[in-house]
Amino acid sequence: MSRFTVSALPLSGLYKITRQVLGDNRGYLSRLFCNDELRHAGWTKPIAQINHTFTQKQGAVRGMHFQHPPHEEMKLICCIRGEVWDVAVDLRKHSSTFLDWHAERLSADNHCAVVIPEGFAHGFQALSEDCELLYLHSAPYSEESESGLNILDPSLKIEWPLSISEISERDKKQPMISANYKGMTFL
Repeated sequence: MSRFTVSALPLSGLYKITRQVLGDNRGYLSRLFCNDELRHAGWTKPIAQINHTFTQKQGAVRGMHFQHPPHEEMKLICCIRGEVWDVAVDLRKHSSTFLDWHAERLSADNHCAVVIPEGFAHGFQALSEDCELLYLHSAPYSEESESGLNILDPSLKIEWPLSISEISERDKKQPMISANYKGMTFL
């Protein structure tokens, strides 16, 4: 019996994962990851890294981050405290949804996660105070391959649900997409 419901989202390779919660009067258990069960969502690699973020202020935005090949990565994102507007942008050169974005509400209460495939940028906005996310990565962080998109890039037309209260200096400096940007290709 699977502990997950896997739902395809509008961008190819992007999946919403709803975790089954088993509970009683003591509380509950919720499985965060199972390699066998998440193969249906395209997860075929080992987990190389797990990160935990804490975002204190409602309206704060982090992102849009990604790694260039050969260090591209899949991510499984789940919210373990608070609520976020989680956004993925398709950067795959030959994708029919190139530069399209999709967002999902993730919260500690809805027990949902998102599997983001290689070739996507990722970011989120805190919809509540004190948000915590867990990130499972299929590849380790590579500083030389790190990159990002500007969250305010008008060509992306991301609809942030709240006024943006905070952005890091690094994220403010991310470039806008140039007219000749062709996307990422994989070896």
